[in-house]
Amino acid sequence: MSSPQEQLVAQLSRIKELSGLSLRALARQAGLSSSSLSRYLTGRLVPPWDAVVALCRAVGRDPRPLRAVWAEASRAGAAPAPRRNDLPADLFDFTGREAEAALVEELLRAVGAVAIDGMAGVGKSSLAVHVAHRLAPTYPDGGLYLDLHGFTPGQEPLTPQAALGRLLGALDVPRPPEDAAARAALWRSELSRRRVLVVLDNAVDAEQVRPLLPGAGKSGVLITSRHRLVSLDGVPPVALEPLADTDAARLFARAAGLALTGEDAAGQVLRLCGGLPLALRMAGARLRHRPGWTVAVLAERLRDTANRFDAVFGMSLRQLDSAQRRVFRLLGVLPGADVDAAAVGALTDLPPGRVDAALEELVDAHLLQEPAPGRYRMHDLIRRYAADLAADEEPQADAALRRVLSHYLAQAVAHDETLPSPHRRRPAPGDPAKALAWFDLEYVNLVPCVDAAVRLGMDEVVAELPRAMRVWFFRHRGTDDQVRLLDAAAAAAARLGRDQQHASLLADLGFAHAAAGRLTDALAAYERAARCASDDDLAAALALRLGFVRRDLGDLPAAQAQFRRARDLFDGLGNRAGQSQALAFDGWVTLHLGRPGEAVELARASVALADGPARITGLVTLGVALTPDDPAESLRTLHDALRLSEQHDLAHQQAWCHSHLGVALRVTGSPEQALEHHRRACELLEPLAEVQLEIDVLYAYAETCRAVGRHEEALTLLDRIIEFARRLDRPYDDERARAARETVLAAR
Repeated sequence: MSSPQEQLVAQLSRIKELSGLSLRALARQAGLSSSSLSRYLTGRLVPPWDAVVALCRAVGRDPRPLRAVWAEASRAGAAPAPRRNDLPADLFDFTGREAEAALVEELLRAVGAVAIDGMAGVGKSSLAVHVAHRLAPTYPDGGLYLDLHGFTPGQEPLTPQAALGRLLGALDVPRPPEDAAARAALWRSELSRRRVLVVLDNAVDAEQVRPLLPGAGKSGVLITSRHRLVSLDGVPPVALEPLADTDAARLFARAAGLALTGEDAAGQVLRLCGGLPLALRMAGARLRHRPGWTVAVLAERLRDTANRFDAVFGMSLRQLDSAQRRVFRLLGVLPGADVDAAAVGALTDLPPGRVDAALEELVDAHLLQEPAPGRYRMHDLIRRYAADLAADEEPQADAALRRVLSHYLAQAVAHDETLPSPHRRRPAPGDPAKALAWFDLEYVNLVPCVDAAVRLGMDEVVAELPRAMRVWFFRHRGTDDQVRLLDAAAAAAARLGRDQQHASLLADLGFAHAAAGRLTDALAAYERAARCASDDDLAAALALRLGFVRRDLGDLPAAQAQFRRARDLFDGLGNRAGQSQALAFDGWVTLHLGRPGEAVELARASVALADGPARITGLVTLGVALTPDDPAESLRTLHDALRLSEQHDLAHQQAWCHSHLGVALRVTGSPEQALEHHRRACELLEPLAEVQLEIDVLYAYAETCRAVGRHEEALTLLDRIIEFARRLDRPYDDERARAARETVLAAR
């Protein structure tokens, strides 16, 4: 049996035969390049759906019977695009703009950045994407695309901090720093080492974009906005006007599938569409779907409505039946960026077959885009139109929105349950990789779902959806929405009277703050959680976390009291792993309180209780405590801990082990080896954004540098700690680093 891609190639070859045209002539009639058509006909490339439609139109065939085989071929025949090349597809019927495209390319070569501005629907995004595809060979490290949602109905514009988080994630920087300035610096550093073209679409103003601009290097950025971004220094603007009559006529003719003459009716259609590519494509699609109409009939229908967009959008809408029009209206209230058919089914309460049919009709009418098989999104202008219609004509819009929010919650819970987690005994059957891929794909929809649930007072969704994202959030700590969502979830759980869930969410909130280095906020969240926790498991975990925060704030006696409380609670629960952790950190604090003998005993007890990677904490504590009196066993123990962390691919634990191996080697007289371990610890931490661990590693590294006379290097490391402490309001670390700095200056 032939593959879907082979079936599609056979169908396209049949179309070429029916046309009776040469490859070049058929490509010209369909508005395609001959090289692209050659790749489609030989199976080297799966065409975009718009190209299939154009080829079918060239021979008078209905393209819809080919949609299923095209979708299968797209999934099976085309390898997934690398994350560093996520530009939307170029429009197959892109028309005109030769002068503007040439200017944009010239400015990119000269200054590396261009801002394209113009009114809604004028084709800013299309031009940016078109130029990005044309320049792809110039940027071998790929193309990035980010919608900044400056004018997306129902969504707040992305903050610079959130935008930087997503862009760094696209470059495989997994846990960017929390601070916006640090993110911007890291983003510039990453771009300076690459040659990437970044498309920042739909910017609201210059302030949103400024932190996203590259610095030195050969990367480029294309920005689109409805506003002229005059205050962006060094970013020249290119203003787009509506298409000139000649280009407007060419685009309309291609969309309509006609060879236009200079008839008056065509001129009237062009004037009524105002030269806007979006309106011209929709008007052309309307004429194409009404073969009995003439251009004069189309012009008359457009004149019947005074408002240009009501005329064009409304005309396209009137070609649909009542159920399809209802789907269109409800899509205007849907939260998120793009959706699949299942979400639309929940929104509309329609069976899958009718949903698929409605979505196909909306795509064919250019009211909906299908950027990838099975994923749908609306142009902002059309979405606003749909939302306005829903406000006037859909009294049950809130009920529809509630259904889709419940759908996303059910999907998130189901996928989360397949993921391994310390919070559950055994995951549900399923593929964890697919579950994580689902969260990666739907994250941009899940966040606005929580916001919509807050507006509707759906406390169940507000409380449960962030909980269902717990494992995903743990793997992607530092996402900017995490704290906001957990805060809202905790408040919702309190309103629902769910004390234990409230406490658990507050504990997660504290962890999110602590991971970002905001110790005071973490302490407040943990203490609130501890006051309402009635479950001993949660109480034990909270005691351990409170101990961490107290330790990092420099209050060692209070930290020790929390670790010992945690040990007692874990002991009562029969939780050996928890006891081991509490003993290890009790030993750590005891060592720093000046009782090394007692610390060694606590660490040995910790190692004896634990199995596997849970032994790492006890081994490191033991190795550090043994360093002055038994350096050989100290180094053996620390190397055992490092091997365990490497076997289980625990990068943060590897960094911790390397750091303390550096300390042990410095104490035992091998400073050059010590420096190698300190450097390796810093390399491992660079992508992790583990602020507290980074501060600890920097202290150890600075002390070794001071001990071997590398005073300037030590001062640089201590200055980084001081900057962390200032930014995160950590007076203990600030005082400690400044004291160490004075010691270095005195020795210099």
